[in-house]
Amino acid sequence: MISKSSSNAINIITWIASIGIIISTLALFVVLSVFSGLREFSLSHTNELQADLTVYPNKGKILTISEEQSQKIKIIEGVENHSKFIEEKALLLYNNKETIATLKGVDSNYTKVIPIKNNLYVGEWLKTKSPQVVIGYGIAHKLSVGLYDYSNVFQIYMPRAGKGTINNPEKAFIKQNVIPTGIYSVNEDIDLKYMYSTIDLAQKTLELKANDYSGIEIKLSENADEETVREVLHTIFDNQIEIKNKIELNDALYKMLNTENLVVYLIFTLVMIIALFNLIGSIIMIILEKKNNLKTLFNLGVTIKELRHIFLFQGCLLTLSSSLIGLFLGIIVVLLQQQFALIKITSTLAYPVQFELKNIMIVLLTIGILGYLASYISSRVVKEKTL
Repeated sequence: MISKSSSNAINIITWIASIGIIISTLALFVVLSVFSGLREFSLSHTNELQADLTVYPNKGKILTISEEQSQKIKIIEGVENHSKFIEEKALLLYNNKETIATLKGVDSNYTKVIPIKNNLYVGEWLKTKSPQVVIGYGIAHKLSVGLYDYSNVFQIYMPRAGKGTINNPEKAFIKQNVIPTGIYSVNEDIDLKYMYSTIDLAQKTLELKANDYSGIEIKLSENADEETVREVLHTIFDNQIEIKNKIELNDALYKMLNTENLVVYLIFTLVMIIALFNLIGSIIMIILEKKNNLKTLFNLGVTIKELRHIFLFQGCLLTLSSSLIGLFLGIIVVLLQQQFALIKITSTLAYPVQFELKNIMIVLLTIGILGYLASYISSRVVKEKTL
């Protein structure tokens, strides 16, 4: 039954079916690997300035943290380090140019939680109790800011809650003069969003008390149990906090990437289904060609079910062998791209791909199910009345 057909047309159709399965399998695996790479690339830059866990107040903008609570956080099993921060939007003015950014005041532990110093483009990080700021490359470009520029004043304007009046608009804002000492660069969105200062300067600018903060950023140890850490934190703050990990902070981005991945997977699965129509046609033509042989076997006592199993097995065998060849070629393509960066987005940036075992399983499961269904459908052509 699986010997070479006497009909050249059937042989050609079988080869076309096999090549179609190989190409569609290769394409599906490569596309899934590309999306895994793009997801990893996007999230690595987005998550670069985000802690493993971020604690916010569940009501209002201010989280009051006592020294006792801070000490309790230090001794939580699984917490490697933590940093308090203050975050608020501000108007930035420099040399007759202005922009809106988020002022983020951080304490001395911040660099132990977030590796921000690795992203310093030029200059140096903040010194404690100083009117210094570190700005993003986008902000620096937009305002044409120079470091340690004492000839032009860099000003921060922060709205004063409940103090502004129509007659005295100046009282509606708190003004603070600062000195840019560093520029960081992560990606375009973040570079335009954040400006860092010491936590003392942020508290002074916002007129906050010494133990008032916007939240806490926490770095977990390698084998930490996130759920246990969450429970202990809720206990320390009497369930008056909200805790988010990196996925929860980027929920919209994760949903978008997963949706795109699903849509592309469905599109290439449809391509694979079309390729499998050739398999159905090939098996049906073989059945018709072997009609006399099948009648002889039926007369000798072979049941219709057993005859169908022959062609079901043949279809599954063709699908499996072709898909393994396609998967093997796909793995080679992905590994070559990872190793040698054959295809590039720019002259310096290679197209990101990520080799993952789950993608292999997804491809094998998809082609396995579809190949079985195609073989099953074609094998149903074998009926007693057609012999």
